[in-house]
Amino acid sequence: MTKKLGFLLRLLVVGLVIAETVHGAYEFSRYDFPPGFVFGAGTSAYQVEGAANEDGRTPSIMDTWAHSDSGITSGANGDIACDQYHKYKVDVQLMAEMGLDAYRFSISWSRLIPNGRGSVNPKGLQYYNNLINELISHGIEPHVTLHHFDLPQALEDEYGGWISRNIVRDFAEYADVCFKIFGDRVKYWTTFNEANIFSMAGYDLGFMPPSRCSSPFGFLNCTRGDSLLEPYLAAHNILLSHASATRLYWKKYQNIQKGYIGLNLLSFYSVPFTNKTEDVIAARRVTDFFMGWFVEPLVYGDYPEVMKNNAGSRLPSFTALESQRVKGSFDFFAVNFYSANYVKDNPESLNIEPRDYFTDMAVQWKYKQGNASSFMNRFPPSFEFPLTPWGLQGVLELFKQNYGNPPIFIYENGQRMQRNTSLEDWPRIQYLQEHISVLLDTVRNGSNAKGYFTWSLLDVFELLDGYRSGYGLYYVDLDDPELRRYPKLSAKWYSRFLKGGSITPDSSIELEGNWSSLSSAQAMR
Repeated sequence: MTKKLGFLLRLLVVGLVIAETVHGAYEFSRYDFPPGFVFGAGTSAYQVEGAANEDGRTPSIMDTWAHSDSGITSGANGDIACDQYHKYKVDVQLMAEMGLDAYRFSISWSRLIPNGRGSVNPKGLQYYNNLINELISHGIEPHVTLHHFDLPQALEDEYGGWISRNIVRDFAEYADVCFKIFGDRVKYWTTFNEANIFSMAGYDLGFMPPSRCSSPFGFLNCTRGDSLLEPYLAAHNILLSHASATRLYWKKYQNIQKGYIGLNLLSFYSVPFTNKTEDVIAARRVTDFFMGWFVEPLVYGDYPEVMKNNAGSRLPSFTALESQRVKGSFDFFAVNFYSANYVKDNPESLNIEPRDYFTDMAVQWKYKQGNASSFMNRFPPSFEFPLTPWGLQGVLELFKQNYGNPPIFIYENGQRMQRNTSLEDWPRIQYLQEHISVLLDTVRNGSNAKGYFTWSLLDVFELLDGYRSGYGLYYVDLDDPELRRYPKLSAKWYSRFLKGGSITPDSSIELEGNWSSLSSAQAMR
C-alpha cells in the first residue's frame, strides 16, 4: 500500500472513532488553545452591507447574478441585506459585547474603485476606514478578504473578468490600493474567498456569479460560457493574480506594515464510500481536484498530476517563470469547512466526451446512507448539515502531512438552519461545540491552525438560497424597517466560550434558562 493510501485509511479510521465519541465529550475552554489563537466571526460585503446603489458604488457580478432569474435565491438579493453599511457601529458593538477577537469581512471592489480600475471612490474609502477604525477601537482585529465572488461588472463586461489574463494586472492594482490605504491597520489579508468554488460554480455549473457554463454540464440553462475550459482558465488566472498581489505586498508593504497574506478555499474533506482501494484512491482524487487544484501550485509550483492526466490540454500550464512566482506565494492558508463528503469511484466517466471539471474527477457523490447525489444535493431539504467534525480534523491533518503544516485560519464554519424567528438554535450550538472541540484536539496533535471564525455573525443574504436559510449568531428582522438584530442562543454560547467559560457536555443545560443577560443587552438594536 502506498504511503498516501495508508495515510487516507488512517484518517478514515480516526474520523469514524471521533464521529462516535465527540459530542462535547470533555470539558474545555478557549484558554486550552495556544496563546494568541484567534476566535472571531465573519460576513462578506455583498451579503451584509446593503446600500448597493448608494454613494458611488457600481454593480458587481454578484449584483447582476442576484437580480437575474437564477432560481437559486428565490428572487432575493443583497440590495439592502443587513444594511451594515449604515449599521456598522451597531454590529461592532455587538461583536465587542460578545467578546470577539477578530472580524472577517470583505471589501467591495466596486464600492472602492467603481470602474474596476482608476480613481478611488471617496465614500467607499471613508466607509472602510470607518469600519476598520471602529473595529480597532473596540479591540477587534480586522481580517480582510479582497474578492468574495464580487468582481466589478465593468471588468466582466470589458474583457470577461477572470477568464482574461488582463485581470492579473487589474487585481494587483486594486490590491495595491487596499494595502496602501488600509494596511497600516489591517494585518491579515486574504486575496480570494473560496477560489475553488468560485471557479467551479461560476464557470462550470454556472449557479454562482458570473453564471457561465455550457450544456449539458451547467446547473442552469446556460446562455454563455464553456464548462470544458473556463473553470480551469479562471482558476489559473486567479492563481496568477493571487501570486502577483502577494509578491507586491511582500515587496512594498510587509516589512513596514508587518502583515500577512493568504488564500481561502472551501475544504471538501472526502471520505471513501467503502474501504475498497478504488474508492480510497477516488477520495484522494477528489481532494486533489478540490484542494490540490490551488494548494499544490502554491506549495509545489504545479497542478496535481491526476488533474493534468484527466483534464489534459484543457488545464493551462504554468511557464517556468509563472511556476516560480506562484510557488510559495502565501503566508498562510484559510479554509472554510462545513461537512464531509462520501465518494465512490466512477471510472466510466473518463470515457465520456466531452468532459467538464466534475466529469474529470471520475467519482459519484454519496450520502452516508448510499443515495447518489449531485453537488447541489449536498444541501438537504432539512437545511442542517450533518455533523462531521472529524472532517475538519482530516483537512487540517492533510495540510500537516502533505503540505508542510502551514499556518491555517478556519475562516468559515457554521450550521445551516432554516431562517425563522426562533432564537433557540440548539443544533448550531452542538455544531460549534463539536467542531471547536475537535479543533482543539487537532491543535494539540500538532496542527498549525491559528484561528477559528464562525459563519456568520448575522443572518445574511445567503448565496445558495437568499433569505430562506441562516447561519447567524444574530437574527435580523427583515420585516422591521430598522432591521433590528436579536441574539440567538448560539450567541450566548459563543460569548460564554469567548470570555473563558468552561464548555462541558452539560453546558447547554445551563444556557437554557440563563441567556437573558445577553438578550436584554443586545436585542432591539
